[in-house]
Amino acid sequence: MNLEELRDYCLQKPGATEGLPFGDDTLVFKVGGKIFLLADISVGNSFNVKCDPELAVELRERYTEVRPGYHMNKKMWNTVFMDGVLTSKQLVDMVDHSYHLVFNSLPKKIQQEVREMI
Repeated sequence: MNLEELRDYCLQKPGATEGLPFGDDTLVFKVGGKIFLLADISVGNSFNVKCDPELAVELRERYTEVRPGYHMNKKMWNTVFMDGVLTSKQLVDMVDHSYHLVFNSLPKKIQQEVREMI
């Protein structure tokens, strides 16, 4: 998976938006106004995703390509490197997990508004 494929996948998520709120080097994807993924455009080979704290540690222990979230709360965010070692399915699963964690944390009214966009 490359950055363009990652971007396309994120934008397929219901209610997903993209922006550059932190400058031209960081592409940010949100649902309901909350971030579920950040990607480093300048390097183009890594992204940050939100993760259940226990799973975050497990993934870091299992894969050297998964590290504590760079510039993020290291308890709940991982930085993932797309260097060809992790499969596209593994990367997509991490994106999906992050999206669902963020979506499920949204107020019920916003969740319903996102569902109505489908």
